[in-house]
Amino acid sequence: MKRTPTETAASTRRISRRALFLGGSQLAFMGILGLRMRYMQVEQADEFRLLAEENRIRDFLLAPARGLIYDRSGTLLAENEQTFRVVIRKEDAAELDAVLMKLEELIGITPEDQARVRKELKDAGPSAPVIIADRLSWEAFSLVSANGPALPGVTPEVGLSRYYPLHEDFAHLVGYVGPVSSYDISKMETVDPLYKIPKFQLGKFGVEAKLEDVLKGKAGLRRVEQNAYGRIIRELDRQEGQPGNNIQLTVDHKVQNFIHARLGGESAAAVVIDVETGDIIAAASNPAYDPNLFVRGISSADYKALLENDHRPLPAKSVQGSYPPGSTFKMVTALAALDSGTVTPEETVRCPGYVEVGGRRFHCWKRAGHGNLNLVGSLRHSCDVYYYEMAQRTGIDKIAEMGRKLGLGQEYDLPLSGINSGLMPDKQWKLAKRGAEWVVGDSLNAAIGQGFVLATPLQLAVMTARLATNREIVPRIVKSIDGVEQPVLGGGPLELNENMLRAVRQGMYEVLNSNRGTAFASRIANESLRMAGKTGTSQVRSTVVNNKQVPWEQRDHALFVAFAPYDKPRYAVSVVVEHGGGGSSVAAPIARDVMLFSLHGAVPPLSDYPSAQQNTIRERFRALPLIGNDAERDERSQA
Repeated sequence: MKRTPTETAASTRRISRRALFLGGSQLAFMGILGLRMRYMQVEQADEFRLLAEENRIRDFLLAPARGLIYDRSGTLLAENEQTFRVVIRKEDAAELDAVLMKLEELIGITPEDQARVRKELKDAGPSAPVIIADRLSWEAFSLVSANGPALPGVTPEVGLSRYYPLHEDFAHLVGYVGPVSSYDISKMETVDPLYKIPKFQLGKFGVEAKLEDVLKGKAGLRRVEQNAYGRIIRELDRQEGQPGNNIQLTVDHKVQNFIHARLGGESAAAVVIDVETGDIIAAASNPAYDPNLFVRGISSADYKALLENDHRPLPAKSVQGSYPPGSTFKMVTALAALDSGTVTPEETVRCPGYVEVGGRRFHCWKRAGHGNLNLVGSLRHSCDVYYYEMAQRTGIDKIAEMGRKLGLGQEYDLPLSGINSGLMPDKQWKLAKRGAEWVVGDSLNAAIGQGFVLATPLQLAVMTARLATNREIVPRIVKSIDGVEQPVLGGGPLELNENMLRAVRQGMYEVLNSNRGTAFASRIANESLRMAGKTGTSQVRSTVVNNKQVPWEQRDHALFVAFAPYDKPRYAVSVVVEHGGGGSSVAAPIARDVMLFSLHGAVPPLSDYPSAQQNTIRERFRALPLIGNDAERDERSQA
């Protein structure tokens, strides 16, 4: 049907309006799109650029160099050695099977290692690195680096690992580090990002553990550019971490080495203290172990061997071991009696070989008795009956008070693991801990260093230093941190009567230098270096049996304490030989050799020994194992 002009005009107007509407809509849409594009390209350009760069730029934490540990002369006790390893991250492990097969060809990683890597990647976070192989040789590390394009996601790294050049000698003092474990993390209130670096080494024992915050340093940062396959294209930035602080200890590595060599196969401990400063010159526990075994994670077989050794190489006996001090405690009882006024140095006590108290006989070590003895004579002969009498006159509370004044029953604030406070008992202690009243027999046992009394070798050395100086000597083991000298603590006067101390020191002098003293055979011939000391033998069983008739673990402990030179004391020494038998025959000769080595700073000359003993001493020193660090041992073995 033919349209009229009016209808045609109306239709045209409708089409024009629709065209205008559609055209306007398109124009508005294009305008909005343009504005949005401008907003994104101009105003949000930095944000999108950052997002793009984050897809190709990665940040990695860099482990800092751990602080070094030195002895007092600057000899390294703990250092860092360079190590090579390769790591991979979960988000970069898309071609893991192919990568592991290639690495098996290149460096021979085992199926066990491959299974471990798969498990660790499964448990790890997206960006957490997992070590594929550690402690690679330079050749193996070079092979991995050269084949980088064929190993997507694999990163070769150069790191540092702890090394102890003196091996066993300072295991119990310096301690060791080991990989951070989940147990370590669980004990931390705040977890330092450092500890999330794979195989990062944390102090586990000794100075390494107690001064972890001083030694660990702060993490650095490495920024790299990666391609879509996770391969590193280039390093964009590198900020090295802040190394840990270096620590200098008070110990002398030569003295420590000599003690270990001198103790030989004994289960024993020895401590040397500078009586002026309280500096610990040596604190050796024997036998020891190589701390390098723990750095990489000790094997089950090696750890089992250490645990099952009846000489107990793992504990630090010098500070952890607590022993009945035996007759080395008699100076404490003597001073308590003198200080309370219950005896004078000249007064004598008759020893018939025993004393009877409460229907029980307490025997002297010499069954025939010593006769009449004054204080000096009681120390010279180590008469038990004299001290039984002093205990009854003085009482345990006065004896315990004097013991604490001389440093027993105290836990010293030192950065060492498991420091034992020993035990200086009194009436209140027994009532609180044992629920029983103190009896006279307890006092008699305590007076000769038996019963409940316990002391560590460190405490015995401190006690001896205080006896030698009449000053409150406090042990110190950290000499400086990052070159800053650490304070010497204590040192104030004990305010004991000097006349009383002079009598006790005279008795200790005669122990070694009177031909009737219990340690006369261990005297020093050089008059300028004469030593004063006290023997001790502590029982580990209640029945009195000859030590040679019982198994080793049932024999008495042998002890000896001493200071020298007598006229101007420089060092105090304590020696404890577990199940060694007699203090005079076993511990005293060791203490003499240790004291002379400390005074000379080297193997002592034979002229310091009685002429009749010099051939024996010469052969003893010749039989000692090589001592010193790796370089010194090599040099001596070649000589």
